[in-house]
Amino acid sequence: MSRREIKLAKHYAHRGYHDKPQIPENSMAAFRRAVEYGLGSEFDVHLIADGSLVIFHDEQLERQTGVKGEIEDYDITNLRKLRLEGTDEMIPTFDEVLDLYEDTGLPLLIELKSARGNYTKLAEAVCKRLDSYKGEFVLESFDPRAVLAVKKFRPDFVRGQLVQDFFVTPEKLHMYQVVMLTYLMFNKLTKPDFIASRIGDRRRHALRHAVEKEGLPEVAWTIKNAEDYAATVAAGRIPVFEQITPEELEKLVR
Repeated sequence: MSRREIKLAKHYAHRGYHDKPQIPENSMAAFRRAVEYGLGSEFDVHLIADGSLVIFHDEQLERQTGVKGEIEDYDITNLRKLRLEGTDEMIPTFDEVLDLYEDTGLPLLIELKSARGNYTKLAEAVCKRLDSYKGEFVLESFDPRAVLAVKKFRPDFVRGQLVQDFFVTPEKLHMYQVVMLTYLMFNKLTKPDFIASRIGDRRRHALRHAVEKEGLPEVAWTIKNAEDYAATVAAGRIPVFEQITPEELEKLVR
């Protein structure tokens, strides 16, 4: 079956089904908890100095590990010495998360976190590893160059464009980048299969055009309570959620 025929899941646990402070985001404990509750996961992939693929959100290590520095500067040996948020959890590898999920039948939403212009190498490494993966997955990135690289390397892989209103949160981007990314000006090249937007940004004209005129499915992040989850589903969007208890979630999906 073509990868592009795989449908998006009804929801995804954000960075695994974490439960801070005891279960950090993007930790193996969070992914094991997600599997325990029958949940697919959204997570972030970085390409580090020695060519390893690891799961971590930020470019800077400090928020989660207390250590200053950028994750791309580390090799896997030194990175594995760090611990997440005061727990015994290490930064997982891509292989570890794929091995955990492969036989579960649960879907993955994999974000490519490009840095320092490594979008081509990152996309190629991720695509090559996924060639042998038997589970369901889709890929996404804020960086349209990474989305375009996925299109080039594996045109049958389902790919999505992450978007937010960069006029509100410019993320140190130049103004031309703010305009081009917010208004999805790369979509004609990248031809994404879905759009993933921040929950509060859904009224942007370019986003509505992509969803309503082009018919692209819409993923919404990050949903943090039952009310927003229910509203997201009612609007026809796919929730990427956290901070919702198993009991609340069970009621929501009945």
